[in-house]
Order: sequence, then C-alpha cells, then structure tokens
Amino acid sequence: MTMQGANTSSPAIFVLLGFSARPWLEPMLFVVVLGFYVMSLLGNGLIVLVSCVDVHLHTPMYFFLTNLSLLDLSFTTSIVPQLLANLWGPQKTISYVGCVVQFYLSHWLGATECVLLAAMSYDRYAAVCRPLHYTVIMRPRLCLSLALASWLGGLSTSLVGSTLTLLLPLCGHNRIDHFFCEMPLIMRLACVDTSPNELEMYLASFLFVVLPLGLILVSYGHIAGAVARMRSAEGRRKALGTCSSHLTVVTLFYGAIIFMYLQPARSSSHEQGKFVALFYTVATPALNPLIYTLRNKDVKKALGHLVLKDSCGVIGRRGARAAL
Repeated sequence: MTMQGANTSSPAIFVLLGFSARPWLEPMLFVVVLGFYVMSLLGNGLIVLVSCVDVHLHTPMYFFLTNLSLLDLSFTTSIVPQLLANLWGPQKTISYVGCVVQFYLSHWLGATECVLLAAMSYDRYAAVCRPLHYTVIMRPRLCLSLALASWLGGLSTSLVGSTLTLLLPLCGHNRIDHFFCEMPLIMRLACVDTSPNELEMYLASFLFVVLPLGLILVSYGHIAGAVARMRSAEGRRKALGTCSSHLTVVTLFYGAIIFMYLQPARSSSHEQGKFVALFYTVATPALNPLIYTLRNKDVKKALGHLVLKDSCGVIGRRGARAAL
C-alpha cells in the first residue's frame, strides 16, 4: 500500500477503552492517579531543584538522578493528563495527533530510562569497586556523554520504530484496549502484515531493554563481589546503602516491564497488564523520589537547607517591611 493510502486510512480519533469495562472503578482510579501525579510533580521537581541549587549535590550520582527525575516528569506528563480526562468523563477518545505524540514520547522516554539506569549502575560500580579512582573515572565529560547517549539513543529508536508504526495502514480501526497509545497496540490495529515492524521492535527491545539490563546485572555482580571481600561491616553497610536506592528503582522498573511483555496472551493477563502499566506509568515516577530521599542523608540535608533558606528569606522580607 502506498504512503497516501496509509495516511487516508488513518482515523481522526482513537478510542482508548482503558478501564471502561469497570466503570465503577474509574472515580476511585481518578483520585489515586491524580494523587500520584501530584506526588510525582512535587517529588521529582524538588530533586531537580535541590540538585541544581545545592553545590554539595553537584556529583555524578545526583547528575544522573536529576536526569532520571526529568525523565519521570516527562514520561508521566505525556500519559497522565489524558488518562485523567478519560477517567473523569464519559468520552474515552484521543485525537490522532495526540495519540501519535503520545506513542513517540512514551517510546523515547521508556528507552532512555533503560539506558540511563545502566549508566547509573556503572556509576555505582565505580563508587564501590574503584573508590580511589572514582573522580577520575566519572569525570564530568563522561557523565555528560552517558546522559546524552541515553537521551539520543532513546530518541533514535523512537524515531525509527514509531515512524514505521505510523506508516501502517489501519483501515479505519481505532479502538485501543488500553489507557494510552503504545506502539505494539497501534501495530495490532494494522490491516497488513506487521512482521517487519515486529522484527524492528524485537531488535530495539534487545538493544534498549535486554542489553542495558545485562550491563546492570554485570555491574551489580562486580559490586556484590567487592562487598563480599570487604572486611569491615561498616564498609559493607555503606556500600549497600550507596546502591540500595538505585537497585530498588531498577527492580520496580524492570519488574513491571518483564511482567508486561513476558506474560501469556490471554484476556485476563491483558487486564492485569493494564494495572501493571498503571503502576509503572503513574506510581513508579512518584515513588522514585521517595526511594532516593528517604534513605539519602545528602538529599534530606539539601532539602532542609532549601526550606530553611526560604524561611529565613520570608522572615527577613517581613522584618524589612515592618521596619519601613
């Protein structure tokens, strides 16, 4: 089919079925999703703010954490507003352009996070296994290169995979059994053979999901060996504390992905998959800031300094106005 034929067969709107099979659940989900979204905006926004303002946090670890927070902010914002609109009202639709933007962004940001988590695991490997050479290994240029590689790598696979999906003729099919537009779901609507698209998706999944996960496992294998060789209990506790937050985030992120894409193709599994997708698109971005701040003294101290500074500023301004 020609490009023109593919374009003319594209629907003007898509229907996102989402959780419409359980209408009684939608008001409750609206409240929960809105609460997590606000938590995500506040938590990730605060981490970006304190990491930029506090000079003590100008380190490789917090540089990558800032990138992770920006990713979570972008990812959840690309999906949640539309989800809230569909949960609130009877209409479950999204425009063609809105759907295209959503699956381009979700593909880009999801792939970027996979690579970024691998870069963060290398940073933790250097901190635990090569502590004396840490500042030499994790020099600013390398950190910037790893972050750029994550963002640009995710963008490249999104441009290729999403564009190939966009060119598929849909022949008027517009009902998506999910709460957001995702590339594999758009492919299911196509009325032609999608084998080339599936091949590209499997290759991209290997490069941007399996390979980064393998690098993370290798990094933590070396970290586990280094911790086992430590004679000091205090040293082992400090090393584990250094890695625990990142390891928790990796477990949540990859655990949800593995459950989503390795489950059997049954309708019940698909329904469960919607709730797992809800977890990693809504809850995980809100939980990541808590995971990194609850056990991180540096971030808590920086937040305390920021609050104290603002409080002193407000008191000083009030005092100056009173004196006038």
